[in-house]
Amino acid sequence: MNTCIRVMLAAGLATLAIAPARATERSVPDTMAQRALACTGCHGPQGRSRPSGYVPRLAGKPSGYLLAQLQAFRDGRRMHEGMAALLEPLDDGMLTALAEHFAALSVPYPAPVRSTLGSADAARARRLVVEGDAAHRIPACSACHGRTLTGVAPQVPGLLGLPSDYLAAQIGAWRTGHRRARTPDCMGEIANRLPAADVALVARWLAAQPLPDDTHPADRPPDEFPMSCGGLSR
Repeated sequence: MNTCIRVMLAAGLATLAIAPARATERSVPDTMAQRALACTGCHGPQGRSRPSGYVPRLAGKPSGYLLAQLQAFRDGRRMHEGMAALLEPLDDGMLTALAEHFAALSVPYPAPVRSTLGSADAARARRLVVEGDAAHRIPACSACHGRTLTGVAPQVPGLLGLPSDYLAAQIGAWRTGHRRARTPDCMGEIANRLPAADVALVARWLAAQPLPDDTHPADRPPDEFPMSCGGLSR
């Protein structure tokens, strides 16, 4: 078990399942910020993420999306030993409270990385993100994740401000079935339609994009969602 998982589990035992402090022990505040320390050991202060490239940001993501992911880790639809062990004892009420806590945080994003894509690869990635690929039946990323790619409340996450390694790893997880959503699993379908060579292009292009001044998720999608997705409001 790696160091991050050990830290997360230790913090979880100390915070998410806080018991009343004995008179001889140091008092621990029973607040959601204190309980969330179980998450920030790996996800960074205030859920800002870590520079490792594989740990996602939590701060400011839509609460419905965060809740769905917490439930997926707990219930086995997303595979991660440490997350499953941490979340297994928690009911939906606690997961909802954690999701709402992180969704309400508004903290700065890291600066985008410098793009190393050539002009043709960058153009291909941009087309996939903003136009899609009709030949492969792939809708534009922006059709679901918002025109500014900062997500759509309450269920769709943003794609900007994330490391390219994390983005590529998640698309790969959808492709292999290690990450699943409630049926119909639209992201699983899209990931498997996406040509393998395009996975890294899209991830690297997104990681290099600047964030807009307003990084909050949009209140509604640009139009009707292009596919039927489990758990999404129409």
